[in-house]
Amino acid sequence: MAEENAAKPFYSVLVLAFVCSALVAAAAVGLRPQQEANRDLDRKKNILYAAGLYQEGKTIDQMFAPIETKIIELASGKFVPEETIKPESYKQLKAALSDATGRKLSNEEDIARLRRLEKYSLVYLVRQGDKIEQIILPVRGKGLWSTMYAYVALDGDLNTIRGVSFYEHGETPGLGGEVENRRWQKGWQGKEIYNDSGDIDLQFVKGKAAGEGPARLHEIDGLSGATLTTKGVNNLMEFWFGEHGFKPFFARLKKENIHG
Repeated sequence: MAEENAAKPFYSVLVLAFVCSALVAAAAVGLRPQQEANRDLDRKKNILYAAGLYQEGKTIDQMFAPIETKIIELASGKFVPEETIKPESYKQLKAALSDATGRKLSNEEDIARLRRLEKYSLVYLVRQGDKIEQIILPVRGKGLWSTMYAYVALDGDLNTIRGVSFYEHGETPGLGGEVENRRWQKGWQGKEIYNDSGDIDLQFVKGKAAGEGPARLHEIDGLSGATLTTKGVNNLMEFWFGEHGFKPFFARLKKENIHG
């Protein structure tokens, strides 16, 4: 009898643990559609912030309606037909991990410390008639502690930054974490990524960016006390707006003369 009583608490705990595990698993499965929907709304909200299209009083779906979601092949800059890959079901980060839809980057290529790069990227277009008025592009790269994720919106000239929205990172709060500060992000507006020769000339400077002269078009305030995070932001911009990122796409748009 004594041995039986000693075992009962153990079995009670075991049954309780099993029941709790089943409830947690059921909740996770049941809530997954809602979690996916919330992630989709958050993605759209950050795209709207970057593009300067977010307005209080309207729903996310209402504001997002004018934005066209497309997929491009990074190497060629070509649009991918929707019957080949559907934008609404394309998982870009997962694609980078597959040898069929991604590739390993060499040390020389991998200035943003991505390790692997997907073959196809989502892009978001705002059109004015037949012309592209604005393009919103997903970018990412390593900072000090984490991979930073952002959207960068460009005017139809494919050079002038309309806005930016960093929406996920693990950088130090109050230092590198200031990448998500809307006030700092506003300092990107109107800056030009490329110089007259077509080379990337965006610079993140210590202290205050130039307020006059040619440098004012290319300089952005660095993050105070966050040198390595700032360097990470600089590197991700150099990567994604270079030959391995969106530059072939821009070249194709200019050739086809459909940009603003």
